[in-house]
Amino acid sequence: MVCNYWESKLVAKRGHLKYLDELRELSRKGRRKMTKTENIFWYEVLRGRKTGYKFLRQKPIHRFILDFYCRELLMAIEIDGDYHHYRRNIDKERDKFLRSLNIVTLRIDSKDVIDSLDKVKREVKRVY
Repeated sequence: MVCNYWESKLVAKRGHLKYLDELRELSRKGRRKMTKTENIFWYEVLRGRKTGYKFLRQKPIHRFILDFYCRELLMAIEIDGDYHHYRRNIDKERDKFLRSLNIVTLRIDSKDVIDSLDKVKREVKRVY
């Protein structure tokens, strides 16, 4: 459960999670220019409630932009490219913060999206 301090800072009046205003335009740009693997993942796995749940692309939460987010499941899905190998500590802190909001993060290597999409689909279904 999120402590009262975080609740007051992160939840808007209608129950939506707050985010920095600067992220609005960045997330819109991110939706228009998704990476190749994000595009494949979106169209082959998540778009149109293929999982049975509604996922959003490039969802801003607090000071982060999540690749994909499902409010019903409190689940974030991050497609990690090569550059994430250099950001592991940052990603760990981000995942820890999201856990404090009861949001589970599923990290998927971009190579797996290209090489074994069926395996990735099974993993996503296993998590929810």
